[in-house]
Amino acid sequence: MIDTHCHLNIEAFENDTEHVIQRAIESGIHQMIVIGIDSKSNQKAVELAETYENIYATVGIHPSVVDEENVSSIKQYFNHPKVVAIGECGIDLHWRKDNLEQQLKIFDEQIQLAMTYDLPLVIHTRDSFAEAYQAVLPYKGKVRGVFHCFSSTMEDALKAIDLGFYVGLDGPVTFKNGRDAIVIAKNIPLEWLLVETDSPYLAPTPFRGKRNEPAYLKYIIQAIADHRGISFEEVQQQTMKNAKQLFKF
Repeated sequence: MIDTHCHLNIEAFENDTEHVIQRAIESGIHQMIVIGIDSKSNQKAVELAETYENIYATVGIHPSVVDEENVSSIKQYFNHPKVVAIGECGIDLHWRKDNLEQQLKIFDEQIQLAMTYDLPLVIHTRDSFAEAYQAVLPYKGKVRGVFHCFSSTMEDALKAIDLGFYVGLDGPVTFKNGRDAIVIAKNIPLEWLLVETDSPYLAPTPFRGKRNEPAYLKYIIQAIADHRGISFEEVQQQTMKNAKQLFKF
């Protein structure tokens, strides 16, 4: 299994990072991608990738920090052999709408870098799929990546795939009220699906409300398999293949 999106580089894990990584390995996780969101977490993601053989890193400027962070700070990492993507980047209209113009500017700068350095994008969309989709649309066929922690509709998931992007599913696919995620899990072409925990957030059932960690990825895979009426192994193997294809391990 590959956890394609976790935040082992933030405060929630600072006291037991090694134990969390060991539990992940024992649960069958082959690789973890630790996601950067700002200067501090980008540096920490790269440090973890340098320390642990089975960890890879991404570096990016998250929409929540576009007023304080500069895209130029991530360029130093692009030639690092274990940096596999740009992001987490994108648009977030859940917390703030007043700086959408700045969010779009910083997002576009990272799209440009993804094309220049031939790296995939890890895209964040919260209440903002339409805006992020329109930002990527002019570059269709020139850039690739994943719409992570997908929280929009099946119709929007198909739009993402049409752009050549994968769709990432997380803990909500295990929730009884995770309607859109469940519909997508049932119907999305399996070759366009990635699985992720987004640790420490969105812990799957039966850990909902607690700190999430990569070891719980198996619950997400099992839920997708159950929703589709196929085996755990089929989802596991195809999503591993998808992750390796996108991130070029």
